[in-house]
Amino acid sequence: MKKNILKSAFIVVLALSFASFTTIFKKELKVKESTITWKGHKVTGSHEGLINLTDGSLSFEDKTLTGGSFVIDMTSISVTDLEAGKGKEKLEGHLKSDDFFGTSNHPTAVLGITSVDGKDGNYKVTGDLTIKGKTHPTTFEMIVNEDTATAKLKVDRTKYDIKYGSASFFDGLKDKAIYDEFDLNVTLKF
Repeated sequence: MKKNILKSAFIVVLALSFASFTTIFKKELKVKESTITWKGHKVTGSHEGLINLTDGSLSFEDKTLTGGSFVIDMTSISVTDLEAGKGKEKLEGHLKSDDFFGTSNHPTAVLGITSVDGKDGNYKVTGDLTIKGKTHPTTFEMIVNEDTATAKLKVDRTKYDIKYGSASFFDGLKDKAIYDEFDLNVTLKF
């Protein structure tokens, strides 16, 4: 009996000792300082713009990235390569319409990190990306340096039921075709 109590006490002390050497913490994102730029490509060129974050955090064990999640405000999508009165408002409205992101019914998109591989600030991240209520896994490289994380993602919009202008679904688009993948360049400040 005495031996069992001593063993149990030893195991508890040992577990607490190991736990004290590992610090697990969550860093909230500074959403006003973080940026997401997007770029969509078509046969005759491209368009680009910004999307705001509404919330997010990254999780670390000591200095190693272990997880995180982000909420993206799809109603904030804006176009930066066109001027006001010269197509900017029209394209922004179209991107918010049901042809694209349907922001009246789906005002946010979410990325939840499911696994992280790597060390020393260089990571291969896998997560579940939800757009328009549809969730698919995505994998991308992320670099973490001090209080900043950066990532570049390619997203196949057709997986999220965004098929407008896709040559994969519509014939005869010729130079009106819009490529299925768009780019997201993310800079997260925490």
